[in-house]
Amino acid sequence: MDKDTSTVCITGAAGNLGAAVAAWFGQRGARLVLLDRNQDELQRRCGALAGALLVPVDLLAPDAVRAAIEGALAHVQRIDALCHLAGGFHMGEPVHETPARAWDFMMDLNARSFIHMAAAVVPQMRRQRRGSIVAVGAAGGLKGGAAAGAYAASKSALMRLVESMSAELRDEDINVNAVLPSIIDTPPNRSAMPDADFSRWVAPEALAEVIGFLASDAARAVHGALLPVLGRV
Repeated sequence: MDKDTSTVCITGAAGNLGAAVAAWFGQRGARLVLLDRNQDELQRRCGALAGALLVPVDLLAPDAVRAAIEGALAHVQRIDALCHLAGGFHMGEPVHETPARAWDFMMDLNARSFIHMAAAVVPQMRRQRRGSIVAVGAAGGLKGGAAAGAYAASKSALMRLVESMSAELRDEDINVNAVLPSIIDTPPNRSAMPDADFSRWVAPEALAEVIGFLASDAARAVHGALLPVLGRV
């Protein structure tokens, strides 16, 4: 395979998908800037990746995010791709019973964290006149579902942000796209749905390949795409 000389910033790098995406880029020689709130888990899952810069940061603290990216740029000089994988899931209440804390939790994790990362990374991409941004939306954000209103709304908000940013940045050769997975095959999801057919879910490694494509020069003509990745569903 060709060696990747780009620098890739990955949020949520200590998660199951984050570790798979970091490994995919690392195997191709990309320089990695790996962000996660959980410093110990970040070290455990990604500490062995050669040359990776591990950056513990709370994505809901905009000043901390900005400082983290400025500090990373002092080491790596540029960020060619941002893979924003951080997010969360909550369901259980009907819309009319959804507490404010659940609504805020979903909007913070799935939309506001993306805005904070964009604010920190996009100015540098504009200066270098090139960049790729890939977010993780959700097939479940394409329409509402019972007891999942806050989650669906927050992922839909993220997808609208992706489309808006794409329209704003495409003329500066910055690609902004999103993948829309169905259920990702992770240990927590298996525990939550033990009777499901796991073979129909999306493997993190398979989703990592799609994210890698959207972050690459091969997708330079792709702008504002919301790409379903549904496994065998």
